[in-house]
Amino acid sequence: MTGRRALIVRGGWDGHHPVAATDMFRPFLAGNGFEVRVEESNEVYADAALMAETDLVVQAVTMSSISDAALTGLRAAVEAGTGLAGWHGGIADSYRGSSVADLDRERAAQVAAAVPGARALSVDELMTDPEVETVLNLTVPAAHADIAHAAIAAGKSVHGEKPLALHVADGRAILDAASAAGVRVTSAPDTVLGTGIQTARRLVDDGAIGRPRAASATWVSPGHELWHPAPGFYYAPGGGALFDMGPYYLTSLVHLLGPIVAVTGAARRARAERTIATGPRAGERIEVEVDTHVSGLLEHADGAVSTIVTSFDAVATTSPPIEVHGDRGSLVVPDPNMFDGEVRLNELGDDGWRAVSPSAGYEGSGRGIGLIDAVAAGGPGRASGALALHVLDAMESLLRSSAGRRRVTLETAVERPPLVPLTPAAQWSR
Repeated sequence: MTGRRALIVRGGWDGHHPVAATDMFRPFLAGNGFEVRVEESNEVYADAALMAETDLVVQAVTMSSISDAALTGLRAAVEAGTGLAGWHGGIADSYRGSSVADLDRERAAQVAAAVPGARALSVDELMTDPEVETVLNLTVPAAHADIAHAAIAAGKSVHGEKPLALHVADGRAILDAASAAGVRVTSAPDTVLGTGIQTARRLVDDGAIGRPRAASATWVSPGHELWHPAPGFYYAPGGGALFDMGPYYLTSLVHLLGPIVAVTGAARRARAERTIATGPRAGERIEVEVDTHVSGLLEHADGAVSTIVTSFDAVATTSPPIEVHGDRGSLVVPDPNMFDGEVRLNELGDDGWRAVSPSAGYEGSGRGIGLIDAVAAGGPGRASGALALHVLDAMESLLRSSAGRRRVTLETAVERPPLVPLTPAAQWSR
């Protein structure tokens, strides 16, 4: 047997070890008379001349994507008699399609063009497409509820951007509709499931700081109009520093200290207008419809008290993103808008702060890990709609408290999500 050609194509998820696995077969193929060529990209399938000379394709590509040209080339070769071999996810779970929808069809087409295998659809087409099981809702806050309801009505689960909705009543209606339809609602932020917040959570759970008594959370900025070319929605209902950045910090505080039972807030609006600084609309003034600086006192169910400051009216701060204090120690918690970061601990009697190695959380995670967590759990998961509703309740209650100059008890209650064990990327991404 001479003159035969084998093409090994490998890539995708590293957890299936595409390089090591295919290297095991190269001596076998060579020993049986094959001239072996190895490619790290499936775009080789689009080379019609090469594929016509190939007798056998050995593919080890898991959870990846493929362009139309490459898929057409592979199909044509197999139909013409080229052999196709593989094993496990390297051939059975190689390519996962996706769909992109936007109110602006042209914008959807531009995004889809950058994602191999993705399709551009209208919002209505997305909702009725039988291949779509979960809608990733990345619209502006004012559209969150409408898109969620449309997806749920079509029998699809929803993973939404924060906030869940503009108001608690709207958020509750989303969860009620999902429950009735038997679909799942999950929500950002899921950064809190990374090693940064979860390692701090483990230290709290393990008693490293004793009984947690207090915490502080701080995020300030001079405003998103300085860098965003179309920042209007940041200053409309559902925006402001509280609704934009507050979910990261409030969700973290619930993970660290448990649910919130009551709040007292003070909110202010420094300016009636903001001026866009960059992009084609630079120099344009936009109306500020929401409070842009909010300070709050949060009472947690287990007795701890925390404070939060979110602001579009400050230049900078030296405060850590989050600090947690107990009767035996204190923690510095990293930026909850990131998945990792250094956790520092200062125990009673120590000489100072020391860094703590990651001991919990999804390693190497990114946006969407909350959806993966829920699918793996077969339920709402740790980034549940119920948690997002509770955080929304806390934010709306802070504004109500400020307006009424009174302490406000939250309408919602939620279980503190379970700790994420330290989970390597190779495990959660398989």
